[in-house]
Amino acid sequence: MSSENKSKNKHQDQQQDQEQRQSPNVVAAASIVDVGEHPEASAGEEWQSVSEKQGVAGRETKQHPAQTEQVGLAEIGANASDRKHTVSARIAAHFAELLKKPGPDNRLQSPLKLLRLSPKQAYTFSVAFLGWMVDAIDFFCVSMTTTELAASFDTDPSNITSAITVTLMLRPIGALVFGIIGDRYGRRIPLMVNLFLFTIIELASGFAHSLPTFVGLRAVYGILMGGEWGLGNSLAMETLPVESRGIFSGILQEGYAVGNLVAAMLYYAIVPSLGWRALYWISIAPAAVTIVLSYFLDETDAWKQARQSQRDSAKKYHQVVLDMLKRHWLRCIYAIILLAAMNFLSHGSQDLYPTFLKKQHGFSPKQATIGTVVGNLGAIVGGMFFGYMSGYFGRRRTIIICVICGSCFIPLWILPNKFGQLLAGAFFMQVFVQGAWGVIPVYLSEISPEGFRTTFPGLSYQLGNLISASASQIEATMGEKNPLPELRDGQKVPNYGRVQGILIGIIYCCVFVLIILGREEHGKQFGQYTKSIDQGIGEDDDNGSHGYRDSHISLKSAEHKV
Repeated sequence: MSSENKSKNKHQDQQQDQEQRQSPNVVAAASIVDVGEHPEASAGEEWQSVSEKQGVAGRETKQHPAQTEQVGLAEIGANASDRKHTVSARIAAHFAELLKKPGPDNRLQSPLKLLRLSPKQAYTFSVAFLGWMVDAIDFFCVSMTTTELAASFDTDPSNITSAITVTLMLRPIGALVFGIIGDRYGRRIPLMVNLFLFTIIELASGFAHSLPTFVGLRAVYGILMGGEWGLGNSLAMETLPVESRGIFSGILQEGYAVGNLVAAMLYYAIVPSLGWRALYWISIAPAAVTIVLSYFLDETDAWKQARQSQRDSAKKYHQVVLDMLKRHWLRCIYAIILLAAMNFLSHGSQDLYPTFLKKQHGFSPKQATIGTVVGNLGAIVGGMFFGYMSGYFGRRRTIIICVICGSCFIPLWILPNKFGQLLAGAFFMQVFVQGAWGVIPVYLSEISPEGFRTTFPGLSYQLGNLISASASQIEATMGEKNPLPELRDGQKVPNYGRVQGILIGIIYCCVFVLIILGREEHGKQFGQYTKSIDQGIGEDDDNGSHGYRDSHISLKSAEHKV
């Protein structure tokens, strides 16, 4: 009996010695698994665990301190290599996922069925759509009355465009302020306040008698415009049925194009007979109606659940915000870069195109306006159609389709000399540019951290807008520096077409790469902390900052796993 016990003890001692000699790679791999499964452990606790366990290991095995340090460095190096391999594998998996055929559960449903909403859902979406449309009406009123404003203020048209620049620059401030208020206190009241102040600024703009006053009013308007989109988008996306989000995302985003068309119609109906000031006064009517309608809105269930969760956490709101940034900082950066590229795509394909038609091809202002209208019609069609198709193909795959098809229409968009062919190019270019944009509202809402569905999409959108504000200026400057070989009436003709084609081609490539790197949460249930169906690059932050945690190895977890 004593002999058996000695043999058993000897076997256990040998097994323990074998465990202590395990490869650092095994320890590191086990710790990574453990960290991924236990996201609640803090980085500080992991570092403490490392220090303590390294000391214990040094005492038990009587290793020299230098040997212990070498083992720790080897573990960290092995872990960094594993992390690099994981990111590469994830990117490859994302690209392969884009090539897969949609599964049997992902059926293409009838658009008529998807458009059927309950009265509450239809009402909430209508208010969100009208809010974005009236913002667009006022924004385009300035660009359409540039000549009249310059004559009234006795200045150059280029000075009037400074009001547009200021508007774009200050939109992120509104997205941040109204986003935080909306996520914390609800969306209904902030939306009403936003629209009311917007109406006051719009009315006051018609009474401005100097350029500084007008620019100052437009600066305040820029803050308000930046706040409206996030409020309206979060209300709409959190209210709509999951299966209907795609098609209504396209409709919602093209409220901007509809506002452009309405502004053009109001301009030709009012300005020739009543002047530019009347345009600003009369255009407040849709905003006033939207204010009244927003009074009867209800807060969404998803916001109520998120707010209750924040209250139950016993944390102050700024702590909740900091926790979100720690967990999702990489996702926030990704969204801003993606939206910068998307805004370059829209501004680069729209803003300078009327000037391209007039100056490079010599078409009349009326023909240039027709080109703008045709492009907006293509935008509305593309936004609705591809928003609908994203419910079947997925958000990322749909944007990829738009990028590839849009690239094919760049030659038709800039090379022909006949007006009809250029109109066809403008139509199809905007079908695919705004087709990709039609997916953006729902895509941002689905990848948004829970409880920040106003701030995250709105601020990403407006920061991207700020970064891309120089798109038309870049195109204009480069086109003027690289004119056409032939002269017209003894003057150089800017080659805007070539510059637009090169810029849009580059941006299409950037969007393609960014979408491959992104995440997919198609069908996510709002108000619940669900795991994404296609982990994206932002997954490094889902369970804490893995990029930071992985460099501090938990030997305790590793020993437990091994």
